[in-house]
Amino acid sequence: MNVLVINCGSSSLKFQLINSESEKVLAKGLCERIGIDGRLTYQPEGGDKAVSDKAMPTHTEAIQFVIDALTDAETGVVKSLDEIGAVGHRVVHGGEKFASSVVITDEVKAAIEECNDLAPLHNPANLIGINACEKLMPKTPMVAVFDTAFHQTMPEKAYMYGLPYEYYDKYKVRRYGFHGTSHSFVSKRAAELAGKPYEEMKTIVCHLGNGASICAVENGKSVDTSMGLTPLEGLVMGTRSGDIDPAILEFIAKKENLDITGLMNVLNKKSGVQGLSDGLSSDFRDLEEGANNGNKCAAIALSVFCYRVAKYVGSYVAAMNGVDMIAFTAGIGENSGTVRASVMEYLKYLGIGIDAEANAKRGEEIVISTPDSKVKVMVIPTNEELAIARETVALV
Repeated sequence: MNVLVINCGSSSLKFQLINSESEKVLAKGLCERIGIDGRLTYQPEGGDKAVSDKAMPTHTEAIQFVIDALTDAETGVVKSLDEIGAVGHRVVHGGEKFASSVVITDEVKAAIEECNDLAPLHNPANLIGINACEKLMPKTPMVAVFDTAFHQTMPEKAYMYGLPYEYYDKYKVRRYGFHGTSHSFVSKRAAELAGKPYEEMKTIVCHLGNGASICAVENGKSVDTSMGLTPLEGLVMGTRSGDIDPAILEFIAKKENLDITGLMNVLNKKSGVQGLSDGLSSDFRDLEEGANNGNKCAAIALSVFCYRVAKYVGSYVAAMNGVDMIAFTAGIGENSGTVRASVMEYLKYLGIGIDAEANAKRGEEIVISTPDSKVKVMVIPTNEELAIARETVALV
């Protein structure tokens, strides 16, 4: 079966067509600037990447251009839509309503819409993509795969906040966690590579990208994770603050004459390593170059980030009363040996040594701990699209 994987943003749409038997990517691409002017990037397997400007006033036109590209007589990879067996949609927030992926129905769409308040930038866009696909592919089954579903196994002690219980009772204010598709994929792969049953592993997955989160996976279940009600909590990220003293909000609001909207803009878009580096960059390649050239703020940003990652890893070792494997993944986790080495410096007490030569590699699935280490440390490239395709096939 060929599965079309769709990941919709407010003005963008990433896609991959995956053959579920071979798990090969037949084609992939990106629609961007939807609602502005429109640009399609398309690349078939083994072919050249093509970029073209196309008018995309809505996601419906974007989906149509994706279908046109996939079925193109010269560069397409399928002859017709009949060769696409299902569509898997990434949906960011499923609240408490969804603990697993589901086949999309009108009732499911209504439930996703009810979670819009929890992810106002993502869920509406995800629904737009679903509706656009349904309009153009009415006979093709659709599946929703939720970022939050994997974390629905967390116990109350991990997901409840120290707030009046009525806020949970009335509004479902609690920790939900994100990057669940990635954490699930990487932790399962970690068990495969360790040669142990997934249900007997204690794994800590460090998904380190522009958005970053850490997850403790015990016996095949997420038992804690660093992101919370929204993707703002937890680690210092590219432009997001992560954990801060809540009283800072009142202090800064008074000093800078900011309202809630202004404060949230600061926390989401002007903070993190970009803010710490005094506006230098949210890209870790720029930060590492700056730090190497004597930029004090870049060095501070890197050290704060690595320290926060190490603290979370250490706390999850305590939460699970041990750990078998620590896995680094996503853009920074897969490619920055500097960050990995800095984090692991704090964790020598676990009996871990790092192989400098292995750690210098980028984007490879590789063991970076020394053979005598008591805990195995690996780089495991994530593949959220493949994980979504697998979930989709399992349901349809």
